[in-house]
Amino acid sequence: MRADARKNRDHLLAVAGTAITEQGVDVSLRDIARRADVGLATLLRHYPTREALLDAVLRTSFDELAAQAGELETSSSPEDALATWLRDCVAWTTEYRGVTVLMAAAIEEPESALHASCVTLRAAGARLLTRAQAAGAARTDIDGADLFALVAMLAWVGDQPSLAPRADHLFKVVASAILTSAG
Repeated sequence: MRADARKNRDHLLAVAGTAITEQGVDVSLRDIARRADVGLATLLRHYPTREALLDAVLRTSFDELAAQAGELETSSSPEDALATWLRDCVAWTTEYRGVTVLMAAAIEEPESALHASCVTLRAAGARLLTRAQAAGAARTDIDGADLFALVAMLAWVGDQPSLAPRADHLFKVVASAILTSAG
């Protein structure tokens, strides 16, 4: 890709990320194009669907969370690794309003542009959970799919204006239900 084309594409993704953070995943594609100072056709030429644009915007974060899980596996206790990753994953998911609904749907739809990223993220969390379970630090009656659903649930709570003030408390409640030694 030419340097100017890459620069334009990076600018478009940065603008889209800001718009999604501010207005949620249902932000108008026309608004994103206007903010990026390009035509809607240009946006659609690069990203033919909303999901394709979202995948491009979110993929770096998905990859970073998956990489973080790998780092935590070797640098932290199983309990601390799972708790840290869970908190960071929920915080990231809350940053992009409405993304949890798309992630929950994409994980079950192989044709979704977000599917591969969601599967990778769920697998990263599942590895941390399995490690904590093997160490006796996490309950054994949940799996990676349950953990992924709990992330979505906690992010949804944080996304609701009337519930957001309780999000940290509810995170602690859920974490203590997952981690056998949390209190």
